[in-house]
Amino acid sequence: MELTRRDCLIGAGAAMAGAALGPWLRAEQASRAASDRTALKIGMCDWSMKKLDPGAFDLAVEMGLDGVEVSIGEPDNGLWLRRPEVQKQYLEAAKKTRMLIPSVAMGLLNHVPLMSEPRAALWVADTIDVARQLGARCILLAFFGKGELRAENAIDMQRVIDALAELAPRAEKAGVILGIESYLSAEDHLKIIDAVKSKAVQVYYDVFNSGVTRQHDVLKEIKLLGADRICQVHFKERTPLLGASKAVDWPAVARTLREIRYPGWIVLETSSPADIVADTRTNIAYVRKLFEATE
Repeated sequence: MELTRRDCLIGAGAAMAGAALGPWLRAEQASRAASDRTALKIGMCDWSMKKLDPGAFDLAVEMGLDGVEVSIGEPDNGLWLRRPEVQKQYLEAAKKTRMLIPSVAMGLLNHVPLMSEPRAALWVADTIDVARQLGARCILLAFFGKGELRAENAIDMQRVIDALAELAPRAEKAGVILGIESYLSAEDHLKIIDAVKSKAVQVYYDVFNSGVTRQHDVLKEIKLLGADRICQVHFKERTPLLGASKAVDWPAVARTLREIRYPGWIVLETSSPADIVADTRTNIAYVRKLFEATE
């Protein structure tokens, strides 16, 4: 991909904005990971928090989270997290609250598909740089809605493989993982990963989407993918509270994640029409109890 003068200026501006705070956040994340590689870390999507701005970090503290998965933005706001001044606001809020940013989400790919929109690949390239500046380990690449990836559509599958093959070296250099979140089976995800041939391309595994929406064998899939190919995990339910509907065998999921020695984050994508703080605290306690039972 050819870089324009605007791209270079944006990149230089972002580097200046993150010069003081970005290294702190990356060092903080590395320090916490090194102190206990098996320690459970729980985050939440900013859209689930209904806080698509730096105020999400203050709310995360109130909820008792370890971090926030932040959204890159939408076309109508120019993917605002690419702007140096916005990055600076997020970094300052994260440092003030001692919150981490485990990932940057590209939900806009649901309506601007990577397999058919050239600008989507350019946006992913920009988001790799944003994730590096924010100290985020991975990027959620969404493949739902208009962008749904189907195994039977060989053309779309190949287009995604080709795009990821072009983007992977940039992600590798930045130390960022591109996480595919889709309805594909573990076997079909592996076909993409094996074709791209890069450790920078992994699966962002959503337990509910896979096990309930598509009725894949979640425990089998988690074992098949393994800790080296699952970059992050979403927990959610039909109801605001995890475990309330019994749709997912959460104790078995936690045991299986422990079994493969998954070292990453559990990111809540839960809904909360009643009391978002109270419900999230309840969900955090539930998740911690799940994993404590596996120790």
